[in-house]
Amino acid sequence: MRSVQDIRSKNMAAVKAVNTSPEIHVRKLLHAQGFRYSLHNKHLPGKPDITLKKYKAVIFVEGCFWHGHDCPRFSWPKTRVDFWRNKIEGNVERDERNHNTLLNMGWRVGRVWECALKGKTKRPLDEIQTELYNWLNSDENEMVVKGRH
Repeated sequence: MRSVQDIRSKNMAAVKAVNTSPEIHVRKLLHAQGFRYSLHNKHLPGKPDITLKKYKAVIFVEGCFWHGHDCPRFSWPKTRVDFWRNKIEGNVERDERNHNTLLNMGWRVGRVWECALKGKTKRPLDEIQTELYNWLNSDENEMVVKGRH
């Protein structure tokens, strides 16, 4: 019989880091409006999910669990508490560091949270599409798209 830890380990190993369904949703919204972009630019801090060079903008599509988002989709695991707290808090600190570095390099930084695209808190896609369009065509350095909560 496999332990809970073995099962969780197998499940976590199956979690995709790139080309997730929320990421694909955002890419489709941008493409439908004529925006062209590159993916997972390894030359920029944090390897942004989407890079729009023409707009000097990057977009991170963030999973609420992995990035410790304060929303209904996130809750602290009940087992291996110290491991998960260190892992998630480390992700949050790294995200902040990468975003600040990108801003200091002159890039504009957008974040689209998973809760905006999935579950009870999801928002209409046309609303998200409008928010992305407005931000890319603005002078704003930062943008955050969250779910309804």
